[in-house]
Amino acid sequence: MDRQYPSVALERAVNEFAQLPGIGRKTALRLVLHMLSRPEQEVSQFGRVFSTLKQDIRYCQCCHNISDSDICEICANPKRDNSMICVVENVQDVLAIENTMQYSGLYHVLGGVISPVDGIGPQNLEIASLVERVADGGVNEVILALSPTMEGDTTNFFISRKLAPLGVKVSVISRGVTVGNNLEYADELTLGRSILDRTPFT
Repeated sequence: MDRQYPSVALERAVNEFAQLPGIGRKTALRLVLHMLSRPEQEVSQFGRVFSTLKQDIRYCQCCHNISDSDICEICANPKRDNSMICVVENVQDVLAIENTMQYSGLYHVLGGVISPVDGIGPQNLEIASLVERVADGGVNEVILALSPTMEGDTTNFFISRKLAPLGVKVSVISRGVTVGNNLEYADELTLGRSILDRTPFT
């Protein structure tokens, strides 16, 4: 069988890199050739970091953000306002909002949004743990900072219904973020303004 590359090992490496989001085969080949040009010790270290990634990474037991310990640095920080919880879809959104330096509360990472087409229902997300956090008391406001997509809006609505009996204020980021875009791709100024200009969820 004809091969696209002169080496089976090279082809296997390109195939692995090409599975990453946003990486085409040309970029994958460029990355592999770059790794081949580096010292063996550097390549070995690169491989070790990723081979132990799944074992080394933890998730915060409180907010489900990526962490090095059972409780992440944000949740453990006494300077954060624990009366506010900002609900986001994924870890990338936490990083995006933190980069704006406009928010000082806590987070809750859902791990996705409700999407029947993709087989993702409320039971597949960290919605029950959010309701439990709010029910425990001390939370005055829940900010829904999900991407302004149909799936994000559906998830916002579902969460607001779940939180309604608890009497907590529920707000949503303003629509400065373009409808249909993922939150992580919004520029920091727009995202920061959207957090500050949040409105009550209705």
